[in-house]
Amino acid sequence: MPIFPETEVKLATSIAAIDAAQWDACANPDSARYNPFVSHAFLKALEDSRAVGGRSGWLPRHLILEDDNGEITAAAPAYLKSHSQGEYVFDHGWAEAYEQAGGRYYPKLQIAVPFTPVPGPRLLVKPGATAYADEQVMAAAAIEAARISGLSSVHMTFLDEEVAGRLRAMGFLTRVGQQFHWHNQGYASFDDFLASLASRKRKAIRKEREAALSAGIEIEHVTGKDIGEAHWDAMFEFYMDTGNRKWGRPYLNRAFFSLLGQAMPERCLLVFAKREGRYIAGALNLIGGDCLYGRYWGAIEHHPALHFEVCYYQAIEYAITHGLPRVEAGAQGDHKLARGYLPVKTYSAHWLADPALERAVERFLKQERAAVSRINADLTEMGPYRKDGS
Repeated sequence: MPIFPETEVKLATSIAAIDAAQWDACANPDSARYNPFVSHAFLKALEDSRAVGGRSGWLPRHLILEDDNGEITAAAPAYLKSHSQGEYVFDHGWAEAYEQAGGRYYPKLQIAVPFTPVPGPRLLVKPGATAYADEQVMAAAAIEAARISGLSSVHMTFLDEEVAGRLRAMGFLTRVGQQFHWHNQGYASFDDFLASLASRKRKAIRKEREAALSAGIEIEHVTGKDIGEAHWDAMFEFYMDTGNRKWGRPYLNRAFFSLLGQAMPERCLLVFAKREGRYIAGALNLIGGDCLYGRYWGAIEHHPALHFEVCYYQAIEYAITHGLPRVEAGAQGDHKLARGYLPVKTYSAHWLADPALERAVERFLKQERAAVSRINADLTEMGPYRKDGS
């Protein structure tokens, strides 16, 4: 694997050590496709709150590539990992098998956004004549960093499909997963969206929306400078409720939410459900250039279909009103299909230092890719949209 010795890739142990404007020029050069999760502000909020770093098992080892003038032309959010939690592309089985065979799987190098199953750029390359070459340099540097440090592997999760293909040509293995996204077909209103659905599905959604609000529940949107600490207090309570039930140990702390609100308030959308003047449920969304990203949800009162209303239908309405092409509502969830969210493939790339482990994982991934393709096709056929060509 060529390491391009004429270039210099550096490791940074803190995002704060990297110039924010230069990082963002690589991460989000096109405002129309702005992805908040790879922004300097989001990653810094994770580190400043100590959700990342310290004893979290996510130690920042960000990669940066500089030109002859010291300007950053490429970067990657990278972490030295001592476990596989918070990744959503699970390799626990690989780790267990390798360690049972006498290998040492951890630590590993993870190029990802911590705790965030959102597809997007991972090798952040500034546009220009050297963009593809810089991407190759970064991928090669990640492998070399792993080799030098004696790491078992390099993982880049939730990549763009095209980048995953190029990395495969460099020796990375490709893994395919599945999520459910809603796509805006130029709808003028929520009723316009409903008209695109089969009659039975359309009626079911209307009944769900009525049921969700039947207990005198009101919906409130809060964004930008209107978000105060009381709102974050409520959202964190909801987040902890869900986290304690689903994950056992929530990844984020209260400080993260305040820091996020301070750093990028215009990108935050809180959707609250209120009953008798009190917030009883809520969802945090981040607003991208071409997508609304649903992230965290929770409730302290449980009402029929309230989760669907707060997380899915309100997100769809927001996207239609603001002309956003897409809503991504997080990982997993076949139940999203009936609410208009269709299956899409997600991609990751993996380099494994041990040839025997690499061969075993490649056999597994080949079978997994075939299974995902079959399931994806079946679920798409089962989608709620009308089949009459309208």
